[in-house]
Amino acid sequence: MRTRDGASLQERIVALIYERGLAPGAPMPTEVQLMDLLGASRNSVREAVRALRALGIVDIRHGHGTFVGHASLDVLTPSLAFRVRSGPGGGIRALHDLVEVRELLETELIGQVAQSTSAPRLAALDALVNGMDRDREADRAFHALLYESCGNELVLQLIGLFWDVYHEVEPTLGPPEERTAEIVVNHRRIVAALRARDAEAAREAMRLHFRDVKARIARAEARPVPAPT
Repeated sequence: MRTRDGASLQERIVALIYERGLAPGAPMPTEVQLMDLLGASRNSVREAVRALRALGIVDIRHGHGTFVGHASLDVLTPSLAFRVRSGPGGGIRALHDLVEVRELLETELIGQVAQSTSAPRLAALDALVNGMDRDREADRAFHALLYESCGNELVLQLIGLFWDVYHEVEPTLGPPEERTAEIVVNHRRIVAALRARDAEAAREAMRLHFRDVKARIARAEARPVPAPT
C-alpha cells in the first residue's frame, strides 16, 4: 500500500520512528495508534509491521508489545546466501566475489589493528587459534576479536555476515578438505605480525590467508560440470 507521495506504509512507519527519535529497544506506538497516525487499516498495519520485523527494524515481543529493533545484519544472511548459491556454476563465482570483498575489508583493517592490539587481546587470539582444531566457531570469534578494538559495529556485523554466508555455501565447493593445520598456521602468522606491531606483515599474512581460501574456490571452479542424467 502506497500513499499519494509514493511512500509505502513500511516507509512511513520507519519515518515515524525517525521523527519521534525512537532508539533501538524503545516501545513503538500501539497498533491502534499506528492506524490513527497513518490512516491505515488494521490488516495493512499488521502486514507492514511483519515486514519490518523480518528486516529487524521492528521487534515484536509477545505479551509485552512492539519495540524498535536493532536491525542486525544477520537478517541478510538468508538472502545473501541465496544470491550466492543461485549464481552461475552453482554460485562458485559469486562465492569468490564475496570472499574478495571480505579480503579487501580485512586487509585494510588489519593494518590499523596492528598499531593498537594489546597484550591481553593477543593472548585471547592465541587461545582461539589453539582451539581451531576442535571448534570451527573459534575461527569466526578470532576475526570478530581482531576488529573489536576498531569500535566499528558495522564492520563486526559485516565480517560476521560474510563468514556465516561463506560457511553456509561452502558445501557447494565439493567434499570437505582437511585444512585445519593450514588454517591454524595462517592465523598464527597473523597473530605474530600483530605482536610485532608490523602493519605490512599483518596485511600480507591476511592476504595469504585469503589466498588459500580463493585457491580452494578456484579448484572448485575448474572441476568439470557433471553431464545431466
